[in-house]
Amino acid sequence: MTLRIAFLGYGNVGGPLADQWQRLGHDVTLATANPDSETARALVARNPRLRIAPPADAIAPADVVVVAIPFKALEGTLAPLRDALAGKILIDCVNPVGPGLTHGLESKRSGSETIQALLPATRVVKAFSIYGYENFEDNRFPAANVRPAMLFCGDDAGAKATVGGLIAELGWEPVDVGGLVQALHLEHMTLLWVRMVRAGKQSPHLTWARLAR
Repeated sequence: MTLRIAFLGYGNVGGPLADQWQRLGHDVTLATANPDSETARALVARNPRLRIAPPADAIAPADVVVVAIPFKALEGTLAPLRDALAGKILIDCVNPVGPGLTHGLESKRSGSETIQALLPATRVVKAFSIYGYENFEDNRFPAANVRPAMLFCGDDAGAKATVGGLIAELGWEPVDVGGLVQALHLEHMTLLWVRMVRAGKQSPHLTWARLAR
């Protein structure tokens, strides 16, 4: 099924997702208040079938909205779009990271739950958040006999089914870990990955996999 997907943020994480989903046949729009945005233009140069539109225009027809911007910019970006985002599926790819690779909200609440409180009528799903951008450009592991796992969570079953399908289309194994309360644990997994890879110098092409019997 073709979906209309709008992106708020399309840098190292959002950019590859936007490009790949468009190539899989989805209708993808990059939301920007600046039509001359260098980041947007660079991505369109990579894939001319991507469209650019102001945020409200990009979101209005969208089935799914992907948010991949710095956590500190979330409220200022999302609050003015609260009404436009009502009823939409919102994929939260953002992680609140604090000084010294700590949780930016002191592990008292997840970033996803913060978004859900800001947008109570929006169906928030946490996904594409537990790895670095290298794995969104290329998640293939030819020598392995399992797909890399993409853990995701949310409170709306229908929204999670849609997101799970989008995850699978990109070659990941979708792993639904439960309600949005689990988002805090996914954010801690991100910190674990960052400490292992960015600080510990392990390969950035490091992912988790699910083995079950």
